[in-house]
Amino acid sequence: MAALLLTLLILFSSASNVAGAPVKVRFAESTAHGFLVLRSERGDVLAHGELVQTPRGPRVENRMTFWFEDGSFWEESLSFTQRKVFRLMSYRLVQRGPAFPETTDVSFDRDTGRYHAKVGDDDATKGNIDLPDDLYNGMASMLMKNLPAGASATGHDVVFTPKPRMLDMEVRPEGEEHYFVGDSARAATRYLLKMEPRGIAGVVAPILGKEPPEVRFWIAGGTAPTFVKFEGPVFLNGPSWRVELGAPQWGREN
Repeated sequence: MAALLLTLLILFSSASNVAGAPVKVRFAESTAHGFLVLRSERGDVLAHGELVQTPRGPRVENRMTFWFEDGSFWEESLSFTQRKVFRLMSYRLVQRGPAFPETTDVSFDRDTGRYHAKVGDDDATKGNIDLPDDLYNGMASMLMKNLPAGASATGHDVVFTPKPRMLDMEVRPEGEEHYFVGDSARAATRYLLKMEPRGIAGVVAPILGKEPPEVRFWIAGGTAPTFVKFEGPVFLNGPSWRVELGAPQWGREN
């Protein structure tokens, strides 16, 4: 095994990573407020959530929050611009409670070029971070809505362990599936989102059994594309969960 790893290091030590072109804006984002349900792989309801999106001057702020049945909490907030292409400007992820292996609070900001990460019991780390133009933390479904039919896209994502690690990201369509609104059948495109560590780490990770998981999104197309479903883990080495559209409930007593 050591000899194989050494060979891989030699073969790929001079490899370079070419940044992909940022995804062009075809459908501009605006004010939105939606409701979500998070389920286990078996279909059990784990959490209820909301997505709130608000334009703030030249930027759009997006916040997705889940409140778990067991008291756990998960929230992802970000801001971005959409001048011809999508550009992520800031990002924060908070997760805590028994649903997660450790408490996490990580963030980065393009304006300052700084990051802050607190993962588990480790001391918080902070420092400078180089953010590529095609960085898309928390923006995957947004990108998919803007891809032409049959098109793929590449980009990057940052994860914290707690130090930041850059992942290469690829989004590609896998086919169509039908869902129903009442008795009416509608078509949604299923997209595969695949991530892997950059450079040498990306080559060695599958051998060591630490390859990032694949996740999938379902996007309804047409004149107003929209998210309809997600399947995959929401934290490193986590179980596969499912996120679907939800609705307010009426008449429940506290």
